[in-house]
Amino acid sequence: MKKIFKTVVILTLSLFINCSEDTIDLVGQGTITGRVVEAKTFNPVENAKITITPTNNTVFSDADGYFIMEKVEAGDYSVSVIKEGYLTNFEPATVTKDLTVNVIFEMDDETALNRPPSAPILVTPADGSEEQELSVELIWSSKDPDNDPITYRLEIKNANNNDLINVKAIIDTSYIVSNLKYGTKYFWQIIANDSINSEVLSAVKSFKTKVNPENRYFYVKKASNGNNSIYSSSYDEVDNVPMNEIQLTADNQNSWRPRKNQASNLIAFLRTYNNETHLFTMNQDGSNVFKVTSAVPIAGINLNEIDFSWSSNGGRFIYPHYDKLYLINKDGSGLQQIYKTLDGSYITECDWSNDGSMIALKTNDITGYKSSIYTIDMAGNILKTVLSNVKGAVGGLNISVDNKLLLYCYDISQFESPNNRQLDSHIYLYNFGSATRTDLSLEKKNGTVDLDPRFSPNEAEVVFVNTSNDGISAKTIYKVGILNVNNNDNNNNNRIQLFANAMMPDWE
Repeated sequence: MKKIFKTVVILTLSLFINCSEDTIDLVGQGTITGRVVEAKTFNPVENAKITITPTNNTVFSDADGYFIMEKVEAGDYSVSVIKEGYLTNFEPATVTKDLTVNVIFEMDDETALNRPPSAPILVTPADGSEEQELSVELIWSSKDPDNDPITYRLEIKNANNNDLINVKAIIDTSYIVSNLKYGTKYFWQIIANDSINSEVLSAVKSFKTKVNPENRYFYVKKASNGNNSIYSSSYDEVDNVPMNEIQLTADNQNSWRPRKNQASNLIAFLRTYNNETHLFTMNQDGSNVFKVTSAVPIAGINLNEIDFSWSSNGGRFIYPHYDKLYLINKDGSGLQQIYKTLDGSYITECDWSNDGSMIALKTNDITGYKSSIYTIDMAGNILKTVLSNVKGAVGGLNISVDNKLLLYCYDISQFESPNNRQLDSHIYLYNFGSATRTDLSLEKKNGTVDLDPRFSPNEAEVVFVNTSNDGISAKTIYKVGILNVNNNDNNNNNRIQLFANAMMPDWE
């Protein structure tokens, strides 16, 4: 029995071994090769991990994206590829004995399945709404199905001139747009971006701002960057408060000395341009800015004191260039020199009478002092001398509509300094007929100065600037009534504050 059992075991083992060898021979081995590339660019993907299932054998792609697996038993496999930043990819592969199967993997970015945000819905203001303020809050809504953070871009187009306001990187679903123009239709659109997918655009809607309130006050404020900016405003005579203030020029440009002309309905002003001072015009809402001067800029000692003048019909200007006075049409044509000082003194200020018959000039030496005020006719003949080579600062010329009165200011302290600081500047009303002057600054507080006087439209009041005589304090615009001027009695002229932190007023 033992011999029989031993023989059976030996035969069984022999058969098992022989069967196993025959099976391996029948299956055989093959090779899997391939390449890993980016789906969109077909650039090679290096160091991607390639694994076959069910054996879990693994290799990595080389610098050109290629890989090879040798001695793979014949059969059906699932080949996967993994690489950080890409979606995992699978491909089937059937390995045949002594043959090579090639597998190409096109890898999608890991965000390929990410969905874009919904198209923004414009909520406020309603489409086609009118009478909007110059500052409008725009509100919209949008969602991202993958809860990705969304940033928005706002585009607003002015229907009148196609000027485009483009605000980027908004993270909220609202934005307040300011400094819009009166009576203007605007189109607006929101563009959403999740930083993964292409931008998604909203529909386009429109709104219109309210009609221009026809502000009659114009003045200058100092911007935080040191530039001057021009504003317009109204004033509520009942409640004694400013209203409808509008910024007409941007803070990134230095603009000052606004002068409105009713006939042309334009505002003229000075602006720094290529390191020179030039004369510009604009509409009452700040649009359509036009550069008038070119060959001969405005020039003098203190550019903050220099002034120019319209002709009453709004067709021409006079302006100073050192010791010369020039005439130019508002379209920039017709430039001509019409006067030159006899003693070489600089012309700092000028004012042209309403009837165009005479011009008032304020001149000074190179230090800004030894000032004179006199009038000339259009031929350059001197008509009347108001001040002649006086000590101390002088300025602020304005001729009354009937040519009988002249406004100016004068520092009665006669103080002189290199920075042109004034200590006790008063406003005077000079009567050409009687050659007398009336002090309009009797209510001025000690330690302050009155500057830049201008007649009101009805010439019953004067608008001006008051500030501390320290030369650095904030400036405030006031108005004062003109009482009993002919009797030289103006002891109760009732100053009223109009606009704080403002200067260089014009009231038309």
